[in-house]
Amino acid sequence: MPSRELPFPLFDADNHLYETEEALTKFLPKEYEGAIEYVQVRGRTKIAIRGHISEYIPNPTFEVVARPGAMEEYFRVGNPEGKTRREIFGESMKSIPAFREPGARLKLMDELGIQRSLMFPTLASLIEERMRDDPELIHAVIHSLNQWLYETWSFNYSDRIFTVPVISLPIVEKAIEELEWCVERGARAILVRPAPVPGFGGSRSFALPEFDPFWQRVVETGVLVAMHSSDSGYSRYANDWEGGNREFLPFKPNAFRTVGEWRPVQDAVASWVCHGALFRFPELKIAVIENGSSWLAPLLDTLADVYKKMPHEFLGDPVEAIKRNIHVSPFWEEDMAELADLIGVERVLFGSDYPHPEGLADPVSYVDALAKLSEADQAKIMGGNLARLIAA
Repeated sequence: MPSRELPFPLFDADNHLYETEEALTKFLPKEYEGAIEYVQVRGRTKIAIRGHISEYIPNPTFEVVARPGAMEEYFRVGNPEGKTRREIFGESMKSIPAFREPGARLKLMDELGIQRSLMFPTLASLIEERMRDDPELIHAVIHSLNQWLYETWSFNYSDRIFTVPVISLPIVEKAIEELEWCVERGARAILVRPAPVPGFGGSRSFALPEFDPFWQRVVETGVLVAMHSSDSGYSRYANDWEGGNREFLPFKPNAFRTVGEWRPVQDAVASWVCHGALFRFPELKIAVIENGSSWLAPLLDTLADVYKKMPHEFLGDPVEAIKRNIHVSPFWEEDMAELADLIGVERVLFGSDYPHPEGLADPVSYVDALAKLSEADQAKIMGGNLARLIAA
């Protein structure tokens, strides 16, 4: 049972599933066979992308995982004792059926007091960056994953679990085809990486006019665009400072990289207005998930200053556009009342990151961070806002 009963329904904007080993490969066309493999390294299973072993996810089989909320104390009080990540995570656990398939997950949601949730894949975040020089492969692997997600979880399970397929944009026509395929099968939200789009001629912003046909179809279908924390490729910029050629390792402490941890989402949101897509498509619904909110106020201040000095560089007021279109799922340890004052309570979304170690073991406890707000506003954040966004 949840730690308490709330007088309003919960719609969690950030739940996760753990993929099986076949998730990326079961439906992959034969011409791409071998692009993704699971290999043994000193007795441990690792994932290899085109022959290169990735440590991005330490245990990509997810047979053994960190316990939900294992890092809660770390985020609540810090780490004054200087514990290692292994010490912070504590004892691991074997994956349970509720992490792997929707029927068991629905029962667990009942136990946790969650009525509905967006369900994001976990392994998907490593795909695009490690294939950035091969757009055709990106599209093939993304479609293979989406086929597996649909077969295993569906995109709408009992009107309670809304699994979020991934859309990659390198080839606009293929992105539109993928969007249509997913929406036809019931998708209410899509996952778009907060990062420049890789392509044949190099990377570029997803908000440039060349992607307008895709965003037009997004508006027409009414789906929510979720920009979930991912590997946005910024490790190569950190590598310029630190030397070497290390990939992004989210579970390995690194002070320098943590300082700029939210730069990718800050740049992504800035791109929406600086490159004009939010003005060309004011009906877009965008949710920034698992990126916190500490980056937002400085970004709005900067954009306000730039707009004051060079309004001719924008198609409208960038601050007002962000406040109109962008919804944010903040971390539970942040000041929710302050965020609600900044962008409006209708733009704030509850997300527990369950069952990841960075999230909450008891998702209902997120409401404790809303103590300064009225019950009506708590109801909006804990479910009402997201329900409005994904309404058919």
